[in-house]
Amino acid sequence: MQALIDVILPVFLVIGFGYLAVWRGYLSDSAVDGLMAFTHNFAVPCLLFRAIWTLDLGQSFEPGLLISFYTGSATGFALGLLGGRYVFGRDWEDAVAIGFCCLFANSLLLGLAITERAYGVDALEANYAIVAMHSPFCYGVGITAMEIARARGTPARAVPGKVMRAMFRNALVIAILLGAAFNLFDVSLPGPAVEALDMMVRTALPAALFGMGGVLYRYRPEGDGRVIAFVCVVVLVVHPAITWTLGRAFDLPVQTFRSAVVTAAMAPGINAYVFANMYGRARRVAASSVLVATALSLGTTWVWLALLP
Repeated sequence: MQALIDVILPVFLVIGFGYLAVWRGYLSDSAVDGLMAFTHNFAVPCLLFRAIWTLDLGQSFEPGLLISFYTGSATGFALGLLGGRYVFGRDWEDAVAIGFCCLFANSLLLGLAITERAYGVDALEANYAIVAMHSPFCYGVGITAMEIARARGTPARAVPGKVMRAMFRNALVIAILLGAAFNLFDVSLPGPAVEALDMMVRTALPAALFGMGGVLYRYRPEGDGRVIAFVCVVVLVVHPAITWTLGRAFDLPVQTFRSAVVTAAMAPGINAYVFANMYGRARRVAASSVLVATALSLGTTWVWLALLP
């Protein structure tokens, strides 16, 4: 109970305040869109750039950590893709969007916030290693699968170019790559620039969580209950269970193991809806899955935290 109060509840209260602000009309949809544009295009990329720039790449990128997390992530995508197609009878493009919902855990807004509150700032190195790979991996898988599903006569040689163009228009991917370049080449910035960067970083998580609450109000559940329930089981149970099993098999250090499982146990991020909206496929499923799974994760995250060493 104490973990729920001290760790999880503050994060969800910030989301709840954003939800309440839009529900009661204190914040307009356009204001929420502006806030999310600021966080996703500027503040969060600054956070990722700063984190990757100062990360010890040699120690943080443990193969066992990445295999444990991303095997669960890829399995979730496969289950969502095949379930969407063969269990729920959706066409391949809808099935890819459903698979993306099962693939894209909210590693950034929820994963970082809950891990920091549970285990402290020093526990975030493994989180940042996961986050550094997350957008490139997930968008690479999702965009590739969608472009193949949409190809229907398009030459195969055109697909890689479409994938790369879509990925390199993503501010998160650009920030990660810049951070890695600064890290590898030991580039430094003047003191005032670092202070300004840190000011942006401090706004990232609270602003993004508040804005996320406003976005979730807009996309309330409407139909597709069986598909949404399927997505929730995959992201909240199957993914963290696979990560837990493989993390134990690789004998990950306790701190790294905690970060991997907590991150794997997160609900789908808003990017699940962004991806579905980008292609105009399964948008209702994506939006409702984000909302329902985020609400359910208030309880499931408590369980995973209680089980962790």
